[in-house]
Amino acid sequence: MNPYASYLGDRNPREVIAETPQQLTALAAKLGPDGLERSLAPGKWPARAIICHLADCEAVFAFRLRQALAEPYHVIQPFDQDAWASRYATADTQTALAVFTSLRRWNLALLDTVTPAEFAKALNHPERGDMTFQTVVETMGGHDINHLRQLETIAFHAAA
Repeated sequence: MNPYASYLGDRNPREVIAETPQQLTALAAKLGPDGLERSLAPGKWPARAIICHLADCEAVFAFRLRQALAEPYHVIQPFDQDAWASRYATADTQTALAVFTSLRRWNLALLDTVTPAEFAKALNHPERGDMTFQTVVETMGGHDINHLRQLETIAFHAAA
């Protein structure tokens, strides 16, 4: 089962991922420098780290999408998001936003070329089991929604 698919509801994952860069940029502006340092709770990532995580994940998705199309039954390489996040303390939010936005455009351009047969292509995630290329796209959309909701909650509480 795809843990992120539930965030999509009946929304089209392709539309969700196309809208995310604008939503993310707007939320970062709404949060401002002080809000970007706020988190949902003690021990949780601040908004700035969430944005950096999204930039890192977009790089990961870029690789996963291309490898899945290039190889038969690609096995996805998992990564330790908390280990990667340990380097976010001094990361620049605007750079992370630029990286995310650029890579997302690149990934969307790739998705425009994918055939129905390729969307059905089988691959494997060692932690989540067998899936299809479409599942990876659904994961991208659900992952976006999850983190956008977190940022919206932080922005709401920062404004209160």
